[in-house]
Amino acid sequence: MVTSPRFQPLRGTRIVSLALNLPGPAALLRLQGLGARCLKIEPPGPGQTATGRPISGDPMGQYDIGAYTTLHADIRVLQLDLKTERGQARLAKELATTDLLLTSFRPSALLKLGLGWKSLHRAHPQLSLVEIVGAPGERAEEPGHDLTYLAEAGLVAGTSLPPSLLADMAGALMASEAVLACLLQARASERGQCRQVALSQAAEWLALPRTWGLTLPTGAVGGAHAGYRVYPCKDGRVAIAALEPHFARALFSVAGLPEPDARAPFAPESHAAITAWAAGKTRKQLDALARAHDIPLYTLPK
Repeated sequence: MVTSPRFQPLRGTRIVSLALNLPGPAALLRLQGLGARCLKIEPPGPGQTATGRPISGDPMGQYDIGAYTTLHADIRVLQLDLKTERGQARLAKELATTDLLLTSFRPSALLKLGLGWKSLHRAHPQLSLVEIVGAPGERAEEPGHDLTYLAEAGLVAGTSLPPSLLADMAGALMASEAVLACLLQARASERGQCRQVALSQAAEWLALPRTWGLTLPTGAVGGAHAGYRVYPCKDGRVAIAALEPHFARALFSVAGLPEPDARAPFAPESHAAITAWAAGKTRKQLDALARAHDIPLYTLPK
């Protein structure tokens, strides 16, 4: 994440994270980019690497060390066993000078560790808490992951996996937003605040355009509009996003079609004509036409 060195609104803010896997570390990375001093605490890992370095206690550090390393490149990481008195004492010492704690445990696990909101607020009145959970309310104890939340939100097609971890990354953004909201409210009230972010709700947020019908096959950005589709071309594919009327006019013009009215892009003959036009062009030709006629498109390999 790249930010201007002058844009550091969280400078002087200290955040401790117990959140594992992707959403928590991704949120922490963004918060660190905004100037916060960040500490990631994770459980002890299963031994050491061949070079003598401790293996991460975060599952991501074991199933994808490359992604883990990127996420934690500028984050201080400390391994603590929070099930021991020594680990609990060290965490309490860290929290005494911390503005916000970020977690991703189930509520029952937080309670067992003495990290429920009531206990935290009593011990550290200045401390705010943002909990990342799978689902809200009573469902917070249910097991789940990015894939299950996307499936529930209607964002999994067939048996193919989604192209990215959408719920996790949207959840990271929502967690960052919740952190900022907590810090602002805590500053105004001079008392720590608590917010919960559910990954299932992050998936539901991403699915709203589909819920509204926008991305259904009958929707303008679901394939019904001839100017908003992916077409094969001579040596690859082209993603065309000529949705607004002025972009649609430019597309129809270069494709040799009459100037469209509001319904023309939805007509079957328009789809057929643009399909044939794109199929006769190379990626290089399409890129040149896009530059010359201000058409939003992006060419792709086969």
